[in-house]
Amino acid sequence: MVVAHAVSAYGTYLNLIALSLFSYEVTGSALGVGAVMAVRLLSGVTAGLTAGAVTARLTRRTVMVATDLAQTLAMVVLALWASRTPLWVLLGAVVVLGAGNTFFSVALRSAVPVMVGQDDRARANGVLVTARSVATVLGFASAAPVISLGGFGVAFGVNAASFAVSAAAVLMLRPRTDTGGDGVSVSDPGAAEDGRAGSSLKRDGRLRRRIAGLAGPLLGLIALRGLDALASASHNVALPLAAHAAEPSEPAVFMARFWAAWAVGTLLAHQVLKRRSHGTSWGERAFALGTCAMSLCFVAAFTGPPAPALIAAAVAAGFADGWTEIVYTSRLQAAPDRQRGRLFGLSATAEQSGFALGTIAAAAALEALPALAVVGFFHGAAACGALTLLLLTVRRRDARRDQDHSDRSSTGGEPDRSSADREISGDKGEDTHGTSTGARPLPGP
Repeated sequence: MVVAHAVSAYGTYLNLIALSLFSYEVTGSALGVGAVMAVRLLSGVTAGLTAGAVTARLTRRTVMVATDLAQTLAMVVLALWASRTPLWVLLGAVVVLGAGNTFFSVALRSAVPVMVGQDDRARANGVLVTARSVATVLGFASAAPVISLGGFGVAFGVNAASFAVSAAAVLMLRPRTDTGGDGVSVSDPGAAEDGRAGSSLKRDGRLRRRIAGLAGPLLGLIALRGLDALASASHNVALPLAAHAAEPSEPAVFMARFWAAWAVGTLLAHQVLKRRSHGTSWGERAFALGTCAMSLCFVAAFTGPPAPALIAAAVAAGFADGWTEIVYTSRLQAAPDRQRGRLFGLSATAEQSGFALGTIAAAAALEALPALAVVGFFHGAAACGALTLLLLTVRRRDARRDQDHSDRSSTGGEPDRSSADREISGDKGEDTHGTSTGARPLPGP
């Protein structure tokens, strides 16, 4: 599954460059390219709003296969009509690509705990993030030679083949992506525990309090993720300008070196998290601190440092990027299975909306301001959001600690909190490593 996901990601990132250049050929203007990109992003945002309901009604495996096949068909059509593609065909293809990518991402992310179990979800997320990061660099690096040697038809054909490989892998491997008919998966002990706890909570009328406790921390995470996507759009838009300013004769080499160093950083993040967390996730504090570090590193990369310092900043930015991706995904996957799809659908909407808004705003700001000022402003906003989430997390933890102390004083013993309550309120992955007995406290202040 990881290899197939990497192949699909390679085709997707190769196609990002090919489709942008091809859109310019079809529309004949930069405004047309922007409109095509906007249609793709809008279809992804819309799909995010419905992805949770679709994956709940259908099986996640069905959604993954269907979206891969739909994207394969769309790219085959573009490959066959590459020399004479009308605008309406191009727009139809980008709608399928935008929506299909969102549906597949939501289905895969929400299925990981079912496939590998809750205890191993962070390690699985790390492997997926690493594979996608390497595929991103390879896709960007090979786009130019593939297009120059074979044209847009070959580039679209390669992307179609990558989607077909992903669909074939899901069909042949038949991974367990959904809970059983009784709502409990053998591969997802967390879901089983939640099912037993949920029935008990319904009986004693505490289900509403559990949902309320879930909404605050996770909605804060999703909001910060959207702000992070907005900030990330700024350095994606500004990086070509920085490349031309730093190395006017070879801007492509500058960008390839930067993204290769970034990919190395994401690989290191997976290795560190795998060793420190023993395959489990950390929570809001780790995500907020990682977002702050990522913003600082990207801003540092635009200060015009010498080549070794630039590579170090790119590696650090990639490390923080991989860290936040793994921690964030693992934290959302800790939610009950029935809520996971909707959470990831909402997350996809927030991420793509933030990236679209950030792309437009950053491009407009770069017309009047230097790249460092634009990147600094956008990533400064993300860092402020991360600090706000961190402050709220600490205050909520202190309030919970005071409540526990009050309960002990009144009852003379340990307050009665079930493991399900701890999971929903964010104790797991926030105050401790792991989800099993004997977990170690999170290092640091």
